[in-house]
Amino acid sequence: MNQNVNRKHKDSVFSALFSTPEILRELYSAIEGVDIAHDAIVDINTLSDALYMKQINDLSFTINGRLVVLVEHQSTINENVPVRLLMYIGRVYERIIDRDKLYQKKLYQIPTPEFIVLYNGKEDFPDYKELHLSSAFKDIRI
Repeated sequence: MNQNVNRKHKDSVFSALFSTPEILRELYSAIEGVDIAHDAIVDINTLSDALYMKQINDLSFTINGRLVVLVEHQSTINENVPVRLLMYIGRVYERIIDRDKLYQKKLYQIPTPEFIVLYNGKEDFPDYKELHLSSAFKDIRI
């Protein structure tokens, strides 16, 4: 069986399952162990590629305009997730930031990003592990 087809199917099922603000509130509350008010505003800003009619990341949403949450669903271990999330968050910010405010003298504050990767593969992996973007940088000294 072609693993790419299976992976795309799993991604689309995951994204479809968590596609409403109500469900995203529940998901975030369960993962973080916090209560999100029922009236908290959840804006879904998942990236998609209009040309190829596919999603680029699994889930992305903002809660009360304060927090950008990117959730990735992985069935394989991939240490490049921090680099991918960097690319995703840049594109999400491009969509939600008022560009004109970036040229003002006063600091324009942006929502804090939070990155969550849910792994359900067969290989052993700890329940919690932090992956660092800095691990991807080459240490080149000139």
